Amino acid sequence: MLVWGLLVAAANLRASLTGVGPLLDQVQADLGLTPAVLGLLNTLPLLAFAALSPMVPRLAARWGSERLLGGALVVLTLGIAVRWTPSTVGLFAGTMLIGAGIAVGNVLLPSLIKRDFPTKVGLLTSAYATVMGGVAAVASGVAVPISEVAPGGWYTALGCWILTALVAVLLWLPQMRTAPPASRAVRGPHQLPWRSGLAWAVTAFMGLQSLGFYVVVTWLPQVFQDNGISAASAGWLLFLFQAVAVLTSLAVPGALRWAGDQRALATICSAIMLLGYLGLLVAPSLAVLWSIVLGLGGGACLVLALAFLGMRAQDAAGAGALSAMAQSIGYLLAAVGPVVFGLLHTVSSGWQAPLAFMCVAAAGQTVVSLVAGRGTVRSAEVREPDRALSVPESAPSPEH
Repeated sequence: MLVWGLLVAAANLRASLTGVGPLLDQVQADLGLTPAVLGLLNTLPLLAFAALSPMVPRLAARWGSERLLGGALVVLTLGIAVRWTPSTVGLFAGTMLIGAGIAVGNVLLPSLIKRDFPTKVGLLTSAYATVMGGVAAVASGVAVPISEVAPGGWYTALGCWILTALVAVLLWLPQMRTAPPASRAVRGPHQLPWRSGLAWAVTAFMGLQSLGFYVVVTWLPQVFQDNGISAASAGWLLFLFQAVAVLTSLAVPGALRWAGDQRALATICSAIMLLGYLGLLVAPSLAVLWSIVLGLGGGACLVLALAFLGMRAQDAAGAGALSAMAQSIGYLLAAVGPVVFGLLHTVSSGWQAPLAFMCVAAAGQTVVSLVAGRGTVRSAEVREPDRALSVPESAPSPEH
């Protein structure tokens, strides 16, 4: 039940965001928003990730990880409901609530996996990343078809994901009832590891791959449409990108077991992302090819970024602290992506400058991966002990 609960929770961490990109033209036509403002639809959740992630370890220590994740799923469900209302205010207010719910889930899932399955971090990280990416891919592919046939149009296409959120809430209720009291939680040995160079490398890797993902899911359909592809076909090309990413993520656990460290794997996958952006820049008509290439690199980079949160940490508390740091600063960096991409398009009246920006970001990720793929963030690199994610007294230590 714990594994199923984690997987269904993961299924809700991207779908309500990735369905937005294929509908941007409809949103713009109905609400009269500029490209820069449209970029905020996927930037607002990232800002919520950045603002809330550092608070999650303290909140989990006070309320318990299980209860906090359950509350986050409720907030996510409420956000989808609010965004379903036909207004600009509802659209942006609901998006902020969705971002708040996802922010908590993003931090808690790697720590829960490290705590309860310390010997299967790579496998379960790949499993939840695959589920998360698979549902996100479906959300991208069906967004336009649902908007064309359902009452309410694009509002319903975004709001229908309330069903999967409700399922996640119901499936997680048993974990909330059986969670140990917060007072029994062991105080972890870590504050956020601001002094660790390795932690900063993991943070940069997380941020740059997230920047790429959210730029792609926000703007790739528009890039394709401006090159003569229909809105529905552009949505399915975004689905193709994410479907390939899901298949790629399935191969990552085997590669993690085979490799002594993850530097070569992370570098190769980052370089593949760079190749995809270069391809869109010089030969945008080969849309199918570049969707596949970006999916090959993006799926592996996502799993690696999530796996680094557990692999680079000494224990569950360290994983929670590293996760909070990497996702706060990393998503703040990622939040720049969709807005800058949209602004560059507006200023340059084309896609060459935005795609060149993504090439620079991918090159930076390739360099950072050489550091982020090896080592452990030591407790000695942290100034003082602090309360971290709650760990039951009976939970096995990493040495076990």
